[in-house]
Amino acid sequence: MTREEFLFHLKGASLIAMKFAENFVKNKLTTDFKYNVILNVSNDDPSLTQFDIYPEDTGIIKLDLTDSEVVELLYRKSKVPVWIDINVLKSSRHSTTFNLLCAGRFTNDKEEFYYNRTGSGPFGIKSPNLPLGYKEGQKFKL
Repeated sequence: MTREEFLFHLKGASLIAMKFAENFVKNKLTTDFKYNVILNVSNDDPSLTQFDIYPEDTGIIKLDLTDSEVVELLYRKSKVPVWIDINVLKSSRHSTTFNLLCAGRFTNDKEEFYYNRTGSGPFGIKSPNLPLGYKEGQKFKL
């Protein structure tokens, strides 16, 4: 995957996650996107040899990144995490912020991407965090 392809998938997944979140939230979501990146959520075994693994990423969280900064952070040696779960976290008048929960395994093999068959590369679209007592069909504020 090239940097440009990864950026394309990030932007596409962001739009889809935003549209999906609109089914759940009352907030007006804008297309000025920011990202919080949580690295190495999967805490993988460093002895796995088919992937690049960065155990030093464990516990690292980067806040309010632009899409270019996300690419700079996650695109390593032409490889990206095998899965990246994306969901809307919050909104303001100026921006919509997403959480990106990232696997610790990096690959350049598209067949290893968890969500490859959906056409979103490594990105899995998730709902916003639902509040306690959430009732289906009832919109809530972030």
